[in-house]
This record gives sequence, C-alpha cells and structure tokens, in this order.
Amino acid sequence: MFKGLGQLGDMAKMMKAAKEMQERMAALQEELTRIEVTGEAGAGLVRATASAKGVLTGLSIDPSILVASEKEVVEDLILAAIKDTQAKAKAREQEEQKKLLTALGLPADMELPG
Repeated sequence: MFKGLGQLGDMAKMMKAAKEMQERMAALQEELTRIEVTGEAGAGLVRATASAKGVLTGLSIDPSILVASEKEVVEDLILAAIKDTQAKAKAREQEEQKKLLTALGLPADMELPG
C-alpha cells in the first residue's frame, strides 16, 4: 500500500539538492560581480579592469602614448586591452563554476545556465 513512498523520499532529496545548487549558483553569480580581472595591451601601457562577469569597470592609459599622431595606435591598444580583460573574465567565470560543480559532486565540465 505504501510501496511508492521510497520514491517520494528520493524526490525530496533531489529537490533539496536542486535548491542547494540553485542557491550556490546565485551566490556564485553575485561573487563574480565582485571578482576583478585586469587585461592589458602594449606591455601594460593600456589596462582594462572588469568584473568576472565581463562588466568593464576601469580603464588606465599611460599618458606617454596620448599623442595626437598616434590616435589609431591608442585606439587599437584600448580595444586589445578590453578584449584581453573580457577573455580573462570569461576564463575566471568558468574556473569558478568548475569549482562549484566539483564541490557539489557534479562533473566539472557540466554546462550551467549563465
């Protein structure tokens, strides 16, 4: 008569695990907004800073390259620094997600919703 109750217990465990994963993912997403990464170009003449979510938060340009005749070079360095920062942000986000998955006992290469 109560044969199916074992499955309900398993379902409750699964729901609890899913809720824990959801809570930890939310915490990770919040943490990623606080983690900063820095990319650079021109051997550090241009540096860009972003959150691990890829939101640009700062840009630093060495004044020695601010010469009107070098405008295109400066623009290229700025773009290169931003792209470097974005790549580092994506790598850091993936690294943090893998840590979370491993902590939850899941495969580190599992795809998570962004």
